[in-house]
Amino acid sequence: MVIATILVAFFYSLAAPTESDKGPQTGGFDDTIISFPSTGLASSTHGNPELDEEPAPQRSMSTVFTAASPHAVSNYSRVMVLPRMQEDGVAWISKELPGLDVSVYVANDPRASPHPPKNKGHEVMIYLTYLIEHYDHLPDLVLFMHSHRWTHHNNAFLGFDASQMIRALSGAHVMRAGYVNMRCHWSPGCPVWLRPSSRGDSLARQEETVLEQCWSELFPFDPLPAFLAQPCCAQFALSRGRILSIPRSRYVYYRDWIMRTPLSDYISGRIWEYSWQYLFTKDTAHCPAEHVCYCDGFGVCFGGEEPYSQYVDLLGSKAKIVEELDQVDTNPGIEQGRNSSSSRLPPNDTDTQIKLKARLTQIEAELNHRKEEALQRGMDPRLRAEECGRSWREGDGF
Repeated sequence: MVIATILVAFFYSLAAPTESDKGPQTGGFDDTIISFPSTGLASSTHGNPELDEEPAPQRSMSTVFTAASPHAVSNYSRVMVLPRMQEDGVAWISKELPGLDVSVYVANDPRASPHPPKNKGHEVMIYLTYLIEHYDHLPDLVLFMHSHRWTHHNNAFLGFDASQMIRALSGAHVMRAGYVNMRCHWSPGCPVWLRPSSRGDSLARQEETVLEQCWSELFPFDPLPAFLAQPCCAQFALSRGRILSIPRSRYVYYRDWIMRTPLSDYISGRIWEYSWQYLFTKDTAHCPAEHVCYCDGFGVCFGGEEPYSQYVDLLGSKAKIVEELDQVDTNPGIEQGRNSSSSRLPPNDTDTQIKLKARLTQIEAELNHRKEEALQRGMDPRLRAEECGRSWREGDGF
């Protein structure tokens, strides 16, 4: 036990305290909507009591990250790291993102090159393996993404389309932030997600019961946080400087934890889904305002929180009308439903249907207008900076 403690201390003592990163971009958007293995992993019987009020996020003092200034170049070198299973199709990458350097790891094929040392921990094993293997030869930016092009993991206002997100991602934004969660929408994951004090009653958060034990293994010198939070789903971008601010030995340490922990593939991966932001920012909660994420990250600038909320409300109204129209189309009509006690909408081709379609057309036109305005606004680096609350001077670029 003494030896283990000494080794843990050694690994953490190597962490570099600062980042010096330097390091522009495009926009676009679619119509469509390592510690050692635990000696015991029983549920915690102590910790923070249930909180009546939302606690303030905690910040570790063990590592300090400094903001970087983007440099004036036309492009940043970037690589996309992609975990995949043998059965996953990834032909969309070469078609939609020609010229992008991609490092694809096949998790369930040990004969593939490259492949991780073990198929465990979902994407975590592959992300860490890339960092270990390429630590001395990193591009300006590294994007860690899943293999599916269209998925709920992606941003709704970019068509749930990974290719649109990758094309629109601002390299300058990643350079400034160091760590950028690729998902802007808070749900699920923000403003509070995992609580060490929870009994893990929710099927959506099964990892809560082991979070306290895992935290003591992964971050042994940092206090147990009241909660962890960030938008799901383990897709993010890192600057080279932010990666190098943590020594390679620590990435080895974390990968070793994944391989040795008795936790399942699912639970060990889920622990990390809401821990990446802590590793790379030292913030227990990383929940940027959605409109800021879209604007600074992807060049979709609605003009502030209120107009962004109005756009979201319009989308909700559209969804409601579509649902009502579906009910009209499938309704058997009053004549067929005379003996039913339930209320029914009028049959097809009624005034109700005509009014719904007219309202839907009106809302779609307004959505398209606001979308085009948001894209145009995002092309102006000054307006982008103003919406996101950061300083900007002529010539700063994005």
